Amino acid sequence: MLTSNKQYISILSALFLAMGCTPEIEPASNNISNYQGTASITQGLAKSVVSNLFECKSGRSRVAGIGEVVDSAGNVWTVPAKNLFTTAAKASDLYEECANITPTSLADVDVTAVPVVTVDSDGDEITGYIFADNYFELYINGIFVAVDSVPFTPFNASIVKFKVNKPYTIAVKVIDWEENLGLGTENNRGKAYHPGDGGFIASFSDGTVTGSGWQAQTFYTAPIYDLNCLSEAGGQRLSASCTVEGTDHGENAFAAHWQTPNNWMNEQFDSTSWPQASLYSEDEIGVNNKKSYMNFIDKFSGAGASFIWSTNVVLDNEVILRYQVK
Repeated sequence: MLTSNKQYISILSALFLAMGCTPEIEPASNNISNYQGTASITQGLAKSVVSNLFECKSGRSRVAGIGEVVDSAGNVWTVPAKNLFTTAAKASDLYEECANITPTSLADVDVTAVPVVTVDSDGDEITGYIFADNYFELYINGIFVAVDSVPFTPFNASIVKFKVNKPYTIAVKVIDWEENLGLGTENNRGKAYHPGDGGFIASFSDGTVTGSGWQAQTFYTAPIYDLNCLSEAGGQRLSASCTVEGTDHGENAFAAHWQTPNNWMNEQFDSTSWPQASLYSEDEIGVNNKKSYMNFIDKFSGAGASFIWSTNVVLDNEVILRYQVK
């Protein structure tokens, strides 16, 4: 175990020099030891523990790996987040190129084939339409419903069904995946370390839609190149003043981690201190060229749903959403 944050930084710097890299020297005010927030801070690339969760059978997909990174106190963090992709039931595909499921509209989808998850045996049957950038895990009243069938790309859309009585609570873990594990970045837009963006939108047959009434709390923010840009206020974990620009030299970036509550999906979980979700436009999320969204737009924005995320749709990579349907 490292005995101090300064020793942690020194060892990282020595490693970069040994690899022929010359890391930028962080100012004293930007050392991990001077960070004053509630997050645990890590720096640099995570160790890969799963090389790739998903192989696209038809087409191309980005590598969806899992990594572990250690903070200066010796705590191990899973990046981009702990997830159930390899063990849990997948949501039915509304549109999924890798499985050659590419309907042009809902009329071409066999909705009757979607399995129904029973939350309340005497409840109403509800159908949900979901588009996530990149990945979601859905619970109703703490009962598991489904996970996204594609962790990273290509972009897909999902359909779920469940039986429940009102009022009920929707809880969703959403993950913006990363190629550079522990750094929140991918090779994109001509830069080796470019932060991706998230986004989640859903509508349900009982009239429930994603919007500002939902709550959104972040648990993993990266990349951070200046720890002074992070702040916290009123339950919000803020990074609005942090840069979202890509770079070719982002291997020494920081990341902020908060422990995810074990019972975040339960109906009784107290999220009253969590901030409300932030809204994003279709242009901000960039879905105009994605058939998995546009082919079913009447079930998304056409149904009154909005894209939601935490306050930073670019840097916040693990977010939990909650909403009570009354």
